[in-house]
Amino acid sequence: MARKNLIEVSAPSPARVEAVAPRDTRPIAGFVPQERSGGPVGGITKTLGNITEKMERASELERQLAAGQMIVELDPGLIDASFVSDRLAIDAAELAELVEQIREHGQQVPILVRPHPEAKGRYQVAYGHRRLAATREIGVKVRAVVRDLTDGQLVVSQGQENSARTNLSYIERALFASRLGERGFGRDVIMAALSVDKAALSRMLIVIRQVPLTLINAIGAAPEIGRRRWLEFGEQLENADVDKIIAELSADDTRKISSDERFHRAFVLATKKAAAQKPTIVKSEVDGVPVTVKKTASGATFVFDSKSAPGFDQFVQERLQGLFQEFNKHRGA
Repeated sequence: MARKNLIEVSAPSPARVEAVAPRDTRPIAGFVPQERSGGPVGGITKTLGNITEKMERASELERQLAAGQMIVELDPGLIDASFVSDRLAIDAAELAELVEQIREHGQQVPILVRPHPEAKGRYQVAYGHRRLAATREIGVKVRAVVRDLTDGQLVVSQGQENSARTNLSYIERALFASRLGERGFGRDVIMAALSVDKAALSRMLIVIRQVPLTLINAIGAAPEIGRRRWLEFGEQLENADVDKIIAELSADDTRKISSDERFHRAFVLATKKAAAQKPTIVKSEVDGVPVTVKKTASGATFVFDSKSAPGFDQFVQERLQGLFQEFNKHRGA
């Protein structure tokens, strides 16, 4: 009967790896093994052979783990977030639903992590932040693929996974692109991460330049709002009171509505024209000649009664230069 030899080898941190299949120890056809005495030489040889076999299997497991070919179970407490955030926040309702799914069916899809470049024994997640959060809440280990990734490879994997799952909103993707640019990544890497062309990326960055981050945070992810509406919103903000919009969105009643509804409310506030200020009207007389002065925030208008003093308006107009000089002398006195 074949002798089974199961070995478990740990990953570079407290991680469980599925056992390797047993080696076939049946005799080779045509080979007749010679009987050996139970002396110490045979025992030493057998022990050395077992040690060599274990080392070879350990090396193979490490190679597969480094290549990302194996799924391991990691303590969620040892895993840190990506160095570039791609979300405004994890939706509480969606997280609760994911928690129940994992409780009932287990974690079906592993997350992708890399050994942390700055903290030995820890990991950094490329994608799977929601699954990681769910396993933390449940209190179980997270199934993960560990792979050596450069910063560029990590963000490309992170962006492409989220694009494939279509669970990031337009503004979150635009923010992700902007943050990658701030960290010095080139346009080619950003386009690969988001699976977009130059024109689409340019529009994303235009939106981020037009809409302040504080206002984006006040609105939220707005999953139903696409590129066109965000671009229109950014254009409207040029003449809008952004601080007033943020204050409106921060009110308790507004925080209770959905992120999409907050966007629509912000859009209405941005496009609403300020009510025209009514002018202040002052009526007086100069030697019996009625004079009306209309004042607004931007100017003043003098109205003379032409019937009472015909030609007076022309007289004043011809002497405006002198009046202005006299005004300056009086102001400087």
